[in-house]
Amino acid sequence: MSHQKQPFVETAFLNVENAATYLGISTNTLYVWRHRRQGPLSFRMGPGGRVMYRRDLLDAWLAEQQEADSRSNPALSPMNRAPQRRSPRTVS
Repeated sequence: MSHQKQPFVETAFLNVENAATYLGISTNTLYVWRHRRQGPLSFRMGPGGRVMYRRDLLDAWLAEQQEADSRSNPALSPMNRAPQRRSPRTVS
């Protein structure tokens, strides 16, 4: 009997455990984000109502997070802004 590897199938939908692994976070974090309506979009699938994530939406959410971070988006970096001058103080 040969031990051939099963072909890898990249699925479009991930359950909570696989989505957490894909994002590199714990399943608990993903559940907390879902409860707080934060994080990537999810939905319930099937009669049992399994929580699922679309892989393309996970990728889009990751891209949004990267764009919102000043370390990876030079347009948001405070180091790229001109220094602001303080308005003179008035003495009463």
